[in-house]
Amino acid sequence: DMKNAVIGNNKQKANLIVLGAVPRLLYLLQQETSSTELRTECAVVLGSLAMGTENNVKSLLDCHIIPALLQGLLSPDLKFIEACLRCLRTIFISPVTPEDLLYTDATVISHLMALLSRSRYTQEYICQIFSHCCKGPDHQTILFNHGAVQNIAHLLVSTSYKVRMQALKCFSVLAFENPQVSMTLVNVSVDGELLPQIFVKMLQRDKPIEMQLTSAKCLTSMCRAGAIRTDDSCIVLKTLPCLVRMCSKERLLEERVEGAETLAYLIETDVELQRIASITDHLIVMLADYFKYPSSVSAITDIKRLDHDLKHAHELRQSAFKLYASLGANDEDIRKKIIETENMMDRIVNGLSESSIKVRLAAVRCLHSLSRSVQQLRTSFQDHAVWKPLMKVLQNAPNEILVVASSTLCNLLLEFSPSKEPILESGAIELLCSLTQSENLALRVNGIWALMNMAFQAEQKIKSDILRGLSTEQLFQLLSDSDVNVLMKTLGLLRNLLSTRPHIDHIMSTHGKQIMQAVTLILEGEHNIEVKEQTLCILANIADGTTAKELIMTNDDILQKIKYYMSHSNAKLQLAAMFCISNLIWNEEEGSQERQDKLRDMGIVDILHKLSQSSDPNLCDKAKTALQQYLA
Repeated sequence: DMKNAVIGNNKQKANLIVLGAVPRLLYLLQQETSSTELRTECAVVLGSLAMGTENNVKSLLDCHIIPALLQGLLSPDLKFIEACLRCLRTIFISPVTPEDLLYTDATVISHLMALLSRSRYTQEYICQIFSHCCKGPDHQTILFNHGAVQNIAHLLVSTSYKVRMQALKCFSVLAFENPQVSMTLVNVSVDGELLPQIFVKMLQRDKPIEMQLTSAKCLTSMCRAGAIRTDDSCIVLKTLPCLVRMCSKERLLEERVEGAETLAYLIETDVELQRIASITDHLIVMLADYFKYPSSVSAITDIKRLDHDLKHAHELRQSAFKLYASLGANDEDIRKKIIETENMMDRIVNGLSESSIKVRLAAVRCLHSLSRSVQQLRTSFQDHAVWKPLMKVLQNAPNEILVVASSTLCNLLLEFSPSKEPILESGAIELLCSLTQSENLALRVNGIWALMNMAFQAEQKIKSDILRGLSTEQLFQLLSDSDVNVLMKTLGLLRNLLSTRPHIDHIMSTHGKQIMQAVTLILEGEHNIEVKEQTLCILANIADGTTAKELIMTNDDILQKIKYYMSHSNAKLQLAAMFCISNLIWNEEEGSQERQDKLRDMGIVDILHKLSQSSDPNLCDKAKTALQQYLA
C-alpha cells in the first residue's frame, strides 16, 4: 500500500517521512526474521522515497540507510540484492550524498565487483554507482586496483543498451586525467576487439547522442594521457568531428556544453588539432551562437524554455570561452578569426564582470590566449580598452583567476602594447609588487614577470617607482627564491632597470651597494649557467654607466669573479664576462687609462691574448676588439 501511495507523489513521500516511516522500514529491512519478500518491498519503498526531493535523500542518509543497504547486498536472494542496489543507485546519484560513503569499508568495492556477474540489473546499477562516486584520482585508483577495467570491459558489448551506456560512463570517469587507466585501456580487448575500436564504433552518427558524447570523452582522455597519438585517425577523423557536431544548433544545450568543454580539452595542447578544429563545420562562427541565450521569449508558453535557457546560459558562455581559448592558443590566423567573430571583444569584456566565477575564469582564459598575439594587442585590445576590466578582475580575485589574469597583464605590458601607459596610471605597480610576495608560486612568477616587461625601455620615473614599490628586502627575497623561474625573471627585471646610461647611474647611486651585494651573492651561489649568464649581463650593464663603473672598479672581489668567468669552460659565460671588460676599458671614456692599467696588472690582457686564438668565432672577435682598445 505504501509503495502504491508514494510512487510519483512527492507530497505523499514527504508525509511518510515526517510520520517516521523510514526507521521502521529500515528495521524491517534488517530483521533476519523478515521474509525476503517483505525485505524487498521495504527496499523498493525506500528507493521510491529517495526518488523525491533532495530533502528526502537527506532524511534517508540521517537514518543511516547506506550501511543498511550495503549489508543487504550480502543476502543470497537476487531480487532483494537488485532492490537494494536500485535504492543505493538512486541515493548515490543525488548531489547531497557524499561519495566517500562508498569507500568507508574496503570490502564493499570487491563485493560489488563480484555482484557484476549476477544480472543485467546488477550490472547497470553498479556501473552507475561507480561512475557517480568516482571523483578524483584517489577514487580512480581504488576502483582500478579492484579490477574495474577487467570487470567492466565485457559489459561494453552487453545486449542491454542501459548496461553498455553505464559501462561506457564508468570508463569515461575512470580515464579522465588518469594516465595509468588510459594506458591500460588501450591494450584491453573484448571478443577480439580492442577498446579504442569499440569506442570508435560507439561514436558513429547512428548511435544515441549520449553514447557518442561519452565515447568521445573516453577517447579524449586517452589521447590527452598519451595513450593514443594526436595524429591517430581515431582522433582526427572520428573523435574531433564528433565533438564539433555536438556544438551545433541542432543539439540540446547540455550536449553543446559538454561537446565544447570536451573539445577544448582535446585540442588544448596540440597545434595541429587546433588548426583542424578551426576549419571543421565553421566551428568558430558556430560558437558565437552560444552567447545568444536566453533567447527572447515571445509567448507565455515559452516560460519553461526561458527557465531552461537561463539555467544553461552561464555554462554555454563558459564552454564557448574555454573552446575559443584552446583554439587560439598558438595560431595567429585562428586568433584573428576569433576576434573578428561578431562582438567577440565585447563578449569577453562582459564575461570578465559576470557574477559566475566559472564564466569569469573562462573569459580571462580566452583573453589570455588572444593576448599572445602582437597584432591583437596593438588593435582590438586597444580599441576595447581591455585593460580596464582586467585590472578590476585583479582586485581581490581568487587565486585561480589571479594566475591567468596576471599572465594576461604580462602580455599587455609588453613594449609594443599601447595599453602599457594607462595600466601604469591605474596603480599596476603596487598591485604587481604585492603579487611578488604571494605564497603561490605562479603568482610570484607573474608579478615579477609583469614588472620586468614594464621596466623594458621604460622612462626613469617608472623604474624608480618599481624599485620603491618592491623595496630592497623584497628584491633580495626574490633573488634567493627557491624557484629558478622567479630568480630568472628578477634578474631580467634588474637588467631592464639598468639600461641606458643616465638610468644606470641614477639607480646605482641610490641602490648600488645592495645591487652589487646581490650580484656577488648569485655569482658565488650554486646556480645554473643561464642564471650566471644573466647576472654577468647585469654587471656588463653596470660597467656601461659613467659613474656606475666605479662600483665595479673599486670592488676587487667582483673583478676577480669577472676574470674567473673569462676562463670558464662555458662559452656563454666567457662572452658575458668579456662584455663587462669591454665596457670597462672603452677608450673614449673618462678614466679609461687608469682602468686599463689596473686590469692589465690583474692579468686580463694575457687572458685576452689567449682568447683571441679561440676556435669560437664570437670569443675570438670580442677578444680582438678588446685588445684594440689597449693599442689605440
